[in-house]
Amino acid sequence: MPVFESKLDKKSEAFAKNRDDQLEKIAHLRMLEARAEAASEKRRPRFEERGQLTPRDRLAQLLDPGMPYLPLYNMASYCVDDPDRDTSIPGGSVLAGIGYVSGVRSMICVADSGINAGAATEMGFRKNLEAMQLALANKLPFIHLVESAGANLMQYKVELWAHGGGVFCSLGRLSAAGIPTMTVLHGPSTAGGAS
Repeated sequence: MPVFESKLDKKSEAFAKNRDDQLEKIAHLRMLEARAEAASEKRRPRFEERGQLTPRDRLAQLLDPGMPYLPLYNMASYCVDDPDRDTSIPGGSVLAGIGYVSGVRSMICVADSGINAGAATEMGFRKNLEAMQLALANKLPFIHLVESAGANLMQYKVELWAHGGGVFCSLGRLSAAGIPTMTVLHGPSTAGGAS
């Protein structure tokens, strides 16, 4: 196999500028991710009052300690439900990623009930559907931790129900392929919230 030799000059001004620009973008991304976490964490006292773990704590308890976890679709819903870049909360009220559970690499989705009681959003449904597609394509067990207000009926869109049907269809495809699917309900899940 031929050796690939890079002509990249790490000491050049162009390299330094590109690196600084990329680090600035990454810092902005991390700030937006922290905004979603902070929005969810505002509800921590309510969870503790009910004797519950927060969605992020549930995820942390599920994952094998010290093993890698790859969050997915963190920017879903950014500037969609709220077009204001300064207040929009990314994530679609869903935490999704690939991590290890009891030594098995798995796809995990967690309804973030700390944000709008986990009410389903169009992008949240899409995020779940994409995660299920990845689970099917890569034969990953699918684990769903749910506590959700279901669809926000005050912002009703018929598309939400179509996406909800897609969730059930995807679960059926995973099951037909022999891929384990598990759902753990952590509290009330009304108006389709258990999908």
